[in-house]
Amino acid sequence: MAERNLTLLTDFYELTMMQGYFKNNTNDTVVFDAFYRTNPSGSGYAICCGLEQVIDYIKNLRFEQDDIDYFRSLSIFDEDFLEYLKNFRFSGDIYAVPEGSVVFPMEPLVKVVAPIMEAQLVETAILNIINHQSLIATKASRVCYAARGEGVMEFGLRRAQGPDAGTLGARAAVIGGCIGTSNVQSSKMFGIPALGTHAHSWIMSFEDELTAFRKYAELYPNNVTLLVDTYDTLRSGVPNAIRVFKEMREAGTLTGRYGIRLDSGDLSYLSKKARKMLNEAGFSEASICASSDLDEYLIDSLKTQGAQINSWGVGTNLITSKDCPAFGGVYKLAAIKKDGNFIPKIKLSENQWKITNPGNKTIYRIYDKDSGKIKADLIALVGEKYSEENPLLLFDPMATWKKTYLKPGTYKMREMLLPIFLNGECVYESPAVMDIRTYCQDELNTLWDETRRLVNPQDVYVDLSNELYHMKHQLLDSYNSGVHE
Repeated sequence: MAERNLTLLTDFYELTMMQGYFKNNTNDTVVFDAFYRTNPSGSGYAICCGLEQVIDYIKNLRFEQDDIDYFRSLSIFDEDFLEYLKNFRFSGDIYAVPEGSVVFPMEPLVKVVAPIMEAQLVETAILNIINHQSLIATKASRVCYAARGEGVMEFGLRRAQGPDAGTLGARAAVIGGCIGTSNVQSSKMFGIPALGTHAHSWIMSFEDELTAFRKYAELYPNNVTLLVDTYDTLRSGVPNAIRVFKEMREAGTLTGRYGIRLDSGDLSYLSKKARKMLNEAGFSEASICASSDLDEYLIDSLKTQGAQINSWGVGTNLITSKDCPAFGGVYKLAAIKKDGNFIPKIKLSENQWKITNPGNKTIYRIYDKDSGKIKADLIALVGEKYSEENPLLLFDPMATWKKTYLKPGTYKMREMLLPIFLNGECVYESPAVMDIRTYCQDELNTLWDETRRLVNPQDVYVDLSNELYHMKHQLLDSYNSGVHE
């Protein structure tokens, strides 16, 4: 996938605007921010994901001759512009939040600082990549939270919206907390565990259920998970599984992982009954895996009911983020460089949440020093100086009377945006997916429990620095005064 040229993965108007800038000899360096406005799935946070694929996209950004020929056939683009495209390469800077980071609305996840033609072209692909994987990683983190530390397997390939969504979605799901995936392609590409059991068709292909179980156990004695609901879970499936486990124990082959999987019916009732049957037969270590249209709410409910399930296979609702199928990230112009200085730009709206934050910005994460938990995020202008040895006053940019005063030495600060490309050259190496997963788990542990709860979570404050706040309101006042002149 790293070798794919996705240059044409863009909206047509990006190209028509590029030609407009070209014809008007306008190619100033600009700042664009990619951010989102609302946490998905009613969550109190999101997980930023997809940066590795953004890097691959930028590295391979170029127009091939057949692309140029196609553009010519449209009779829209002039020859001088097509000639320019032949040698097009990205020459700007990109800053981004590391993959697996906990993030919040309105703060830049990716910042592009580049000539406007370059910055305009990359908008669509960056949003496509970051929006999709951030959505699935966030959903996975919620599902895994509901499972309370028990393993969640990503099982959604056959229900994903196409091969890329299934493969990259599995990558994102593992970063968000899943222990592995059924997707073999994703497993090979990204070095993540390939997991799975067997289908009902395996059982049905044999003369009887017991024979099917025996044959499977012979093939995979170190990892025997038997699907017990093909015919009758409690009167056939579980008893036959127990019989096979006894035969393996007597033969000395029951030395690895073993257990059963439930894929239908009342999972709480069936798991309790199955657990009792397994325990009475001397197989208290047998795992009980459940699948069947699970999501974080059903898993949470099953846990509340005392279901005896310790492994979860989650497919459709995870890989599609069924309850919230879009992340909603946007890409907005924030500044234009003139005479060596960034001139801030702002987008106005009747909706206050759609008014953008202007200027060339960065993000500081503020942690409580004692607990290590996140106090707030602070969006500030590049160049502002802070010291943990000074007091820090935070205030809500919407409700400014809401303020938090942090005493010196009681908090820690961390800048979240890292340089990824400088002058068109990649200066960042993406970690392995399983390392990103570990980092993501550490990130999630910096959230308060109140922010992680599935329903009505407590929001984490995203504040503006005093300098950025006043810049924003000066721009708003200047536009408002112009309207009334």
